[in-house]
Amino acid sequence: MAPMRAAKVTDRPAVNGVMRTLDSTLLAACVAAMAALPSFSMPNTGLPPGGDPNKIDVVCLDAGHGGKDPGNLGTGRYKTTEKHIALNVTRLLGRYMTEGLPGTKVIYTREDDRFIELKERCAIANRAKADVFISIHLNANDNKDPHGCETYVMGLHKTEANMRVAQRENEAILLEEGHELKYDGYDPKDPESMIALSLRQNAYLDHSLLLSSLIQKQFKDRVGRVDRGVKQAGFLVISYTTMPSVLVELGFLTNADEEDFLQSEKGQDYLASAIYRAFKEYKDQLEGTDVDVTPAPVRPDSTAVVVKDPGTPKPPADSGVRFRVQIVTSSKRIDPSKPKNFNGLEGVRELEGGGLFKYQVGDETSLAKAREVQAKCREKGYDGAFIVAYHNGERIDLQKAVTLAQQH
Repeated sequence: MAPMRAAKVTDRPAVNGVMRTLDSTLLAACVAAMAALPSFSMPNTGLPPGGDPNKIDVVCLDAGHGGKDPGNLGTGRYKTTEKHIALNVTRLLGRYMTEGLPGTKVIYTREDDRFIELKERCAIANRAKADVFISIHLNANDNKDPHGCETYVMGLHKTEANMRVAQRENEAILLEEGHELKYDGYDPKDPESMIALSLRQNAYLDHSLLLSSLIQKQFKDRVGRVDRGVKQAGFLVISYTTMPSVLVELGFLTNADEEDFLQSEKGQDYLASAIYRAFKEYKDQLEGTDVDVTPAPVRPDSTAVVVKDPGTPKPPADSGVRFRVQIVTSSKRIDPSKPKNFNGLEGVRELEGGGLFKYQVGDETSLAKAREVQAKCREKGYDGAFIVAYHNGERIDLQKAVTLAQQH
């Protein structure tokens, strides 16, 4: 039986033209237009009122589609569609998080088969002040061969295929009344609408990419799925959120073999547990299970300080409280001795742990001074730069560090 779709994206000749003609002038114009719209502004990620940007206390789980929007229908061999599988996996994921991370609050955009508008899904996460937003979906393709998992973050789609995936998921807004006004005139069938949309979420890109890479690694290493990688595209459901956000495509329902796996209880449980393990690793890394040590002497041929994490050495007693600004988290090492690798920033500190490299600048005794460093980093293009705190060389909660610094 031929693959069935709830909503088919029509290929348009204009797509290739738009992809080819997107240049720096157009990009700059889009940024200027976005800046003029209040709804597009992002909060200061340095220290939100009453919270620590490095603490992951609330997660919002979003089961894609629902109600009158079935999502993609797969091969047509099953009565259950994308909306049902997405909900099952989301519930399982939430259960794993609740049982395995009792200090973490789990919020759902839907817990049953109902239709929730895309912007309302974002609003639910924003109202809950969620620290992470994870949206669960399943893929489809006119070709029956594609298979495997992929995870998306907001960004400028580098390929036409990525854009089509986003267009297909975004077409859910056509089921909403008055959608033209709700989404600033966004048209899911217009490639030019995708350009402005994809410029959102820059402040959270580093964290979103980190979580995405950990999810894909779990899918590949622990579940044995084909890794289609971390990708960027303009998804509405992760564009209006004010926190790191990812959209997970669990696999292709239009591939018969993969559909059988995705429809099975075993397959859904494996995928949910994989996302849980990735989220736990992400939470551990951001909350500072890595330990910093006293800075090594500056290399005579550079201004960079390179610090490796040897475990849990005892720091000097007079280390005190220190505030630093983290600018990059990468799975590959970036030479910190070359300022050009960091847009001209000097004194870059490198931390290695958990298979990732973290790069920080500054070593301040007060939050106010750290914010000055953070502002300079953002001027250099690191919009997602955030402040981290240490006490006697050990990573601690930022709010706790502020209190300790005030006491001293």
